[in-house]
Amino acid sequence: MGNDNKRKYALDTKIAVLCGGLSSEREVSLRSGKNVFNALNRLGYTNVELIDVDKNVAKTLIEKNIKVAYNALHGKYGEDGCIQGTLELLGIEYTGCGVFSSATCINKEYTKTVLKKYGLPLIKSVFVKQGEDVVKAVEGLKYPLMLKPVCEGSSIGMYKVEKSEDLVELYNKSSECKQDILIEEFIVGICATVGVLDNNNETFATEILELRPKNEWYDYEAKYTKGMTEFILPAELSEEMTKSVKDKAIQAYKACECKGVSRVDFLISDGIPYILEINTSPGMTDTSDLPAQCEVMGISYDQLVEIILNNAGLNR
Repeated sequence: MGNDNKRKYALDTKIAVLCGGLSSEREVSLRSGKNVFNALNRLGYTNVELIDVDKNVAKTLIEKNIKVAYNALHGKYGEDGCIQGTLELLGIEYTGCGVFSSATCINKEYTKTVLKKYGLPLIKSVFVKQGEDVVKAVEGLKYPLMLKPVCEGSSIGMYKVEKSEDLVELYNKSSECKQDILIEEFIVGICATVGVLDNNNETFATEILELRPKNEWYDYEAKYTKGMTEFILPAELSEEMTKSVKDKAIQAYKACECKGVSRVDFLISDGIPYILEINTSPGMTDTSDLPAQCEVMGISYDQLVEIILNNAGLNR
């Protein structure tokens, strides 16, 4: 898949790779952006600019006469509909999800609301807004619990609460992100993730990646430190579960109106593939999941970049 792709844009098209930005995931985004920039150069594109996004990005894009933006931003402003809206105002085609799906999927509460409507499996949880009584809010949940800021990625601000006595202290730590907090029951299971891509008018799921972190759960250290997580690719799942996970990933992708590319994270427990979240701007670093998932399918990094580029504008 990817070898038969017709190139959508001429090789001299003015393309910007947007990376860096102003979020807590800036460093990861810089690595993603550099890799994408190098891939586009290898593919023969001759007018590619690597842009570290700041508050003057609109002015920069206009001055450089950018026609297409490859979005390699992660987190706030880059993955939440903000940059997407800016690009639409400027009339610049861009890769990945549009304004609505980006704004929906960056927020774990909104994502769960949509997925619940479609009957997709979700871990029992509550959302606690700032100022609410957290002790009262979790009365219907069983310990241990996981605390997750609703709009953060890369496991930033996440804490595991073993017992009720620790709840308020850890909730206050998690709330330092200045966001509402998703509180889920902690479930032991298989951590897995699957990419979803559009290509030649077809939506398909990549191979499933199983993650076996050395830490108790898949935290920031496990995600970004070599050797801290064992990666099983393809995941060691039954044929039936493999099909179920891929089908549910595509269902979730379409339910949230994603376009171009996303990655859906699962926790599989007692035969149920619970959807954790949808990442609308998956990492493209040397250690990122999506490129590895595609590689085992015969899609090289450069082919993956071109598939994503070819779907720019699909989100309009």
